[in-house]
Amino acid sequence: MIPAAPLPKVASGDRRGAAYLAKRDPSLRTVIKQTRLAAVNVSENRFQFLVEAIIGQQLSEKAAATITRRFHALFRTGGFPSPRVVLRVSLRRIRVVGISNAKAAYIHNVARAVAGGKLKLKTLDRLADAEVAATLTVVKGIGPWTAEMFLIFALGRPDVFSAGDAGLQTAMRRVYGLRKPPAAAWVRRTTERWRPHRSLTCRYLWASLDNK
Repeated sequence: MIPAAPLPKVASGDRRGAAYLAKRDPSLRTVIKQTRLAAVNVSENRFQFLVEAIIGQQLSEKAAATITRRFHALFRTGGFPSPRVVLRVSLRRIRVVGISNAKAAYIHNVARAVAGGKLKLKTLDRLADAEVAATLTVVKGIGPWTAEMFLIFALGRPDVFSAGDAGLQTAMRRVYGLRKPPAAAWVRRTTERWRPHRSLTCRYLWASLDNK
């Protein structure tokens, strides 16, 4: 039996969720005890979030940060460029900063959808999680993973789990002592314990990788 040691200090909005998760899942309690969780600042610029998520797909954090800085340097705006400003920059110039052909096209796809009103980012708060994901993934270049990250970090939704995220899969193998990637059915059963705080669980699992 795991002793009822006090949990580490976390942001006030996460404290109740951390206590709930620790009670429901002994393996997670160990992670929570050992992990200092950084507060999340929900992204205010939703278009920027999507563009930077596309840039960062399948890249290390360091590589994504470097290429994102180069992308910003293409523009002479004070803040992040608007969709219409992004569309004025050719795909060739976007590729020059280290963004692949496909990602450059995806960035234009998102910019075109937002500028043309096909993707109304300000109205997504009114939709359920599944509806948000369905709305976003209509745009080529926004897949399920990007939609899940958007739900967690741009809309602040509390109960999202990204089953396809490689980092979460690695963390779960370590936390639960698995020798190989977990089966989908096992993941579903395990993550059901964490409702309605699955987004918080994702953050703890990601943070546990830094601890290693």
